[in-house]
Amino acid sequence: MTAYFFADTGVLTGRTLRHVTRSMDTIITTVITPIAMMLMFVYVFGGAIDTGPIHYIDYMLPGILLVTVASGISYTAYRLFADMKSGIFERFQSMPIARSGVLWAHVVTSLVANLISLVIVVAVALLMGFRSGAGVLEWLAVAGILLLFTLALTWIAVIPGLSATSFEGASAFAYPLMFLPFVSSAFVPTESMPGPVRWFAENQPVTSIVNTIRDLFALQPVGDTIWIALAWCAGILVVAYVFAIAAYRRKIA
Repeated sequence: MTAYFFADTGVLTGRTLRHVTRSMDTIITTVITPIAMMLMFVYVFGGAIDTGPIHYIDYMLPGILLVTVASGISYTAYRLFADMKSGIFERFQSMPIARSGVLWAHVVTSLVANLISLVIVVAVALLMGFRSGAGVLEWLAVAGILLLFTLALTWIAVIPGLSATSFEGASAFAYPLMFLPFVSSAFVPTESMPGPVRWFAENQPVTSIVNTIRDLFALQPVGDTIWIALAWCAGILVVAYVFAIAAYRRKIA
């Protein structure tokens, strides 16, 4: 069964990846939009934001990376909902393939598509002047955190993808996720925020993740922040996975 699961998931992942490459609106939303935001923040707002000795592009890139992921996973919910509406799930259920392979194909596609988007955004940031003294281990740590964050948000995306009643509803859940980095340390230091907003910004998951990635890029000690970031990602992943699997079982029952 395990061998069939991996083989079937691989075939179905190829199918969903082909859909991604044929959809220009997916590419524009997941890559062009974060790049446009990065250009706007660096060249329009960057000069008015005091980040001390850190160049603004170096300061805000971790936040843009999280926005890129949040933007990308909205299409995971959209593609999953489209498969549900088209009846392809029912057809696959009647075939001799692993029943969970269809769902995992969308999850793996999300990871691959977001990885490509993140690489492109980092490449553009390098052209804009982003520099990091991070070594291989630090880059691997950043990649691991982003992978875990993407996986957590992907399983969140599965829930509306399975339970929404419209295409708009399936993808609209991503908007609050894209908003969270703006109320965090992603683009401005939290010290400049008023009391209640500052408290929220400093205690929500995005801030710990952004600060950890920023410290890794800058070769600064991460301290307990990295464990807080990993705890947030792992906690969100576990809760989202449980609810997503429950929704999936209801759908195929």
